[in-house]
Amino acid sequence: MGSPMSIHRLLRALVAILLVVVVTFLFVHIVPGDPARAILGPQASQASVTALQERLGLQDPLATQFLDYVSGLVRGDLGTSVAQDVPVTSLMASRTWPTVALILYAALLTVLLTIPAAALAARRPGSVVDHAVRTVPLLGLGLPAFWFGLVLIQFFAVRLGWFPAGGYGQTPLEHLHALTLPALVTAVSILPFTIQSLRVAMIEAHDADYVAAAEARGVPPRRVFTRYVFRNACIPAVVVLGLNMGWLVGNTLIVEKVFAIPGIGSLLVDSTLSRDFPVVQGLALVVALLVIGTNLLTEVARIGLDPRLRVSREGAR
Repeated sequence: MGSPMSIHRLLRALVAILLVVVVTFLFVHIVPGDPARAILGPQASQASVTALQERLGLQDPLATQFLDYVSGLVRGDLGTSVAQDVPVTSLMASRTWPTVALILYAALLTVLLTIPAAALAARRPGSVVDHAVRTVPLLGLGLPAFWFGLVLIQFFAVRLGWFPAGGYGQTPLEHLHALTLPALVTAVSILPFTIQSLRVAMIEAHDADYVAAAEARGVPPRRVFTRYVFRNACIPAVVVLGLNMGWLVGNTLIVEKVFAIPGIGSLLVDSTLSRDFPVVQGLALVVALLVIGTNLLTEVARIGLDPRLRVSREGAR
């Protein structure tokens, strides 16, 4: 039986999922005027509008529409695209993996860039190197993702020819090659948070009594760093990365359009421009659930990394 803390987290996630379902359901209904008219445009005939209303079930009572929506979600049915007349799930199936791959690649680059930078800054707090490491990543907050992406395309793709200017490739190696620049753009946007968090945690961990005791016992410096300093310092860094996954996902959706990656972001932009509300509704639901799931995984990772949390859970049983 789970501890009260884990049950509380699960209940909180379930409440968040319920709110997401309600909000995405109301997405079509908050459009000013007739949703069917908004989808088809002002020039559409009344017969076409009426047909679309019947197809989307907009003429049914709101409670009936909500029950039908939830019933469809349980069956894995997110509706049908108005523009392409195919199930939304079919459209998303071919677009999901490029987005997931980009998010994972960006998260990996974030970790690979954060660890050495934070360790370098934490080694001599207040030094020139420390100030440089903390200042340079802040540029990522001020650079719009689409602009930074265009700069990288111009330099690394057009001038140097090291990476493709866009697309996704055909083979796994081509996928990795094509996603390098967009993953870098996405990672840069959250580096200031992860570097600062890991740097502060490393400084605090290095000053802890257990580190001084390990050094007094003659434990080699490398082992002190990996076993005592880094392991304890990475816990808040993991939490910060997890909490910023929403930001990471949001930037990914923008970056996909800049680099012409056939993922969920590109589909969301195209569907919004074509007023394909069922697709936008389904994508909003999936992205929100992805963020909630990532936050849950962050909690699991934090418990796995911090023995104190495991002990507290066992003690609560």
